[in-house]
Formats: sequence, C-alpha cells, structure tokens
Amino acid sequence: MFALLKWTPLISEVLGTNNTVVTRNDTQVYEKNSLAAAVDKVYDAVVMVSSYENDNLVSTGSGFVYKTDDKYGYILTNQHVVGDASKVTVTMSNATEAEATILGGDEYLDLAVLRIDKSNVTLVANIGDSEDMKLGDTIFTVGTPMGEEYQGTVTSGILSGKDRMVSVSVSNTSSSDWVMRVLQFDASINPGNSGGPLLNVNGEVVGVCSLKLVDDEIEGMGFAIPIEYAMNHIESLEKGKAIEWPVLGVSMVNANDRTGLYRNQINVDRNITEGVVVVQAEKGSGAYDAGLITGDVITKIDGKEVKDSAFLRYELYQHQAGDTIKITYIRNGKEHTVNVKLGGSN
Repeated sequence: MFALLKWTPLISEVLGTNNTVVTRNDTQVYEKNSLAAAVDKVYDAVVMVSSYENDNLVSTGSGFVYKTDDKYGYILTNQHVVGDASKVTVTMSNATEAEATILGGDEYLDLAVLRIDKSNVTLVANIGDSEDMKLGDTIFTVGTPMGEEYQGTVTSGILSGKDRMVSVSVSNTSSSDWVMRVLQFDASINPGNSGGPLLNVNGEVVGVCSLKLVDDEIEGMGFAIPIEYAMNHIESLEKGKAIEWPVLGVSMVNANDRTGLYRNQINVDRNITEGVVVVQAEKGSGAYDAGLITGDVITKIDGKEVKDSAFLRYELYQHQAGDTIKITYIRNGKEHTVNVKLGGSN
C-alpha cells in the first residue's frame, strides 16, 4: 500500500524573481512581471512642468528630479517644454506646487535644467545606463500626458530600437535642422510626456522622453534621448553656460532644395540629390581658410555620408570646437577632400 502525495512548488518558484506580491482587501494577489516596485522607486521624483508667458499657461510637460544639494533640487526636462517661458512651476506627485528657476537649456539638445527649493523634494530618481539595454527589454514611463488631469500616468512597453536617427526641427518649420540619435520604444506617450523619464525594470532612468512620431499610418512609436547623452552636458546646463557647438563656417542649402539653389543663383548637377551646397564660406572661418567656395557640394564628413544639412550638423556635433575634420566635396563634377579646422559657436 502506498500514498500518492501532491507536490506543491514554492511560491517563489511559481512566480519567479520578477513578480510582485500585492495585498488588496486583506488578500494577497500575485502579479506576474509587475512593475509596481519599480514605479515606487521613481514615482515621487517625477513632476509636472507648467510654463507661463505673461501669467498665461502656455504648455505643460514632465520632468524628474535627478539630484539635490544642500539647498536645491535639480530637475531635468525638455527645452521645448520651457522654451521662452517667463515663469515655470512644477507640481510634485503630492500636488505641492513650487516655482522653478530655469538654470540653462539648449534647443539642439532639447534639454533644460530647472531648480527648486530642496524642501519640495521627496525622492530623487536613480540614473541608469541605456547602453546596457537590449531590444525587447521592458521599459516604462511616468509623466503628464494631456495636462494636469492625467498627472502621474504610468505606461509600459519594450525597447523597440537603439541608435535611431530621427530628424528634428528646432525652428518651427517643416525642414529638419538636425538629427538626433535616440532610443525607440512602444509605450504610449502624448505631448505632455515630453521631458519625463524613460525607465528600466529597476526604476532607473535610461532616457528622457522627447519626441513622438505622429502619422495616420503609424502608432506606438516613442523616442527618448539616451540618459548618457543628457548627463554629458548636465554640468554646463546647471551653470547656465551656452553649449559651444563646433562651427564649419558656411551658409548652406540642401542639394535637393531646387528653390533654395535658384534663389541663391547656384547651379548644381541634377543628378546630385544628396549633400549640402555651400552658399558662402564666412571669411576667417575654417571652411574659408580650407578653400571651400560657393557651389561646392559637401557629401561626407570624416568618410560618413552627409544626406542634408541635418545630417551635417549631427556629424559636426560629434566633435569639439578646435577639432580638425576631413570634408569630402564635389566641385565641377570632381570629388575632392580637404581638412577643415572647426570654430566655436561662442
């Protein structure tokens, strides 16, 4: 005679290490792959950012406290959220409102740093590393989509792409001013999420939500500035120092911009559809000293293709003022290369 014993696995074996036990109405509920613990690590560090012009509310966005010192808390957000605001306030997760000082910002970085009194800060976000992220990793966001009513909204998804090159306009025109290398994710976001954190499953910030691709045929594509890129410039932004971008020293028009070429009375072979055409090299600039002239078509920087002015700026901004780069250009149907020493924007 024998007895058949039913084996019951340990709860930890059933749930795994990424699950959460939640007590609701005195009942324990086991949630598979819950992000609740990760959300708790950052939720109170996320703020709603409100921008005013002449005491009129003009926009809202998101931001997060990334550090404190003896007196102040420091918040990272998008530059386009605060723009030329005459007054900025932040609303904490507990509904406390505080006036913020804009320390510095840059439109090409699309980043800005705000400062508030430390007494308003209850939590500081942990900074993570986007380089360690893999495609398919779980991510989530916390922000304020569509205004105050939805402050503290949490959405989740996966990391859909890394090193995406996205064209950006900073001049409110239909043309692209430069290109950003960003993270792509599929968590639902809306304009009010701009400036909020993109987070990994540990509740660490891996990016700053900045863009949303909106198209009738495309859904669920969000973009974030990698946190490493943001933190590389954070000291300058905190000090209110203008970012010194490298300068080539030319006015230019895209090779495929026939209207712009006609306006500047420049003829370019119609077979050339990519590249940047020099309209004028500024006297005393690196481009002028290197011999670039009106009509030259810049096609590469350090061997990397330049499709248009946005890509040219992107390649330039990988360098520092004073660096020497190699420019490949076409003149009279022939390809040439020349070394150009970059100037500075300040």
